[in-house]
Amino acid sequence: MKDLILIFVVASTFIYETHQCTPSATTASGSSAPTTICSGQLIFEDNFDNLNTNTWKHEITLGGGGNWEFQWYTNNRSNSIAENGILKLKPTLTSDFLGEAALTSETIDLGSSCTSAEFYGCKRTGSPDCILNPIRSAKLLTMDSFAFKYGRVEVRAKLPAGDWLWPAIWMLPKHDVYGGWPRSGEIDIMESRGNRDLTLNAVNIGVKQMGSTLHWGPDSGRNAYWRTHWEKNKNEFNENFHTYEVLWTPDNLSFKVDGETIGSVTPPQGGFWELGDFGSTGQENIWRSGSKLAPFDTEFYLILNLAVGGTNHYFPDNASNPGGKPWSNNSPKAATDFWNGKNQWLHTWNLGHNEDSYLQVDYVRVYAV
Repeated sequence: MKDLILIFVVASTFIYETHQCTPSATTASGSSAPTTICSGQLIFEDNFDNLNTNTWKHEITLGGGGNWEFQWYTNNRSNSIAENGILKLKPTLTSDFLGEAALTSETIDLGSSCTSAEFYGCKRTGSPDCILNPIRSAKLLTMDSFAFKYGRVEVRAKLPAGDWLWPAIWMLPKHDVYGGWPRSGEIDIMESRGNRDLTLNAVNIGVKQMGSTLHWGPDSGRNAYWRTHWEKNKNEFNENFHTYEVLWTPDNLSFKVDGETIGSVTPPQGGFWELGDFGSTGQENIWRSGSKLAPFDTEFYLILNLAVGGTNHYFPDNASNPGGKPWSNNSPKAATDFWNGKNQWLHTWNLGHNEDSYLQVDYVRVYAV
């Protein structure tokens, strides 16, 4: 009799839980993705009790992220480590690793460990006018383990402080369904500049400001990100942990900081093609095969990285910074100029004394919509 009661209870619980599962528009794939997805379900979580390299793949490249940034991305615990439940992405000096002379004379060949050959990413030789990447840092991504379409991403993080540091929490499409960047989209949940006192038009655009952005367009020259870019200023992004969030549904995308919405977009009936007014040139809609939310209607994967500098104008030449800016964005030897100006910025990183210059991530969570 007891066995029958137990079977009845188990069966009833199963039926109840099955009926409680509300279907979700969210999809997910990869080794860390769940097999079934219910609305509101936590479908991905990392609390960084350890650095799981099965979940997070390290980018290993000298390529500079497509912006000629100055860092060399490594898989090294000097640059990425999980300690006391916190993921820490840390910048270090290449000269401390190879010696100062190597920057202008040696060849780095990443060989089979290289993950991206673009922009001379696998092999470089240093010279006085074109030094090797002077900074080593880290970029982690879930390209192979977890990608999803539609959901709510929540990341609790503390931003780094230090001149010309560029932390980012973002997403890219698992497959370039609509073509190369930015045709298939990019979702930037959080980007910031590490400078404590970088100002433009009397506004702090450094560590006291973060931004959320969607990148989309038929080509890089017509990237309409400026229509979907939002900023939030706060005095202590680098002093305390804050929660950065994107809610991504089949109808719209919205971004929050500590629960406060800083921006959202619901495209019109003609989708992002209409929103960008791209049809005025007579070009056929490149997203016509997708939904109204295209190109943001395919699975994206997660990225955490700490970049440095670059020449894509993210650090404007006309911004004001104590001590100036050691390179210009149109310089053919920007990395050399940056390194030669280290007396201007290196002390702001407080290397070896505290964790000011680290991007610190408490957790990453993704919920189904």
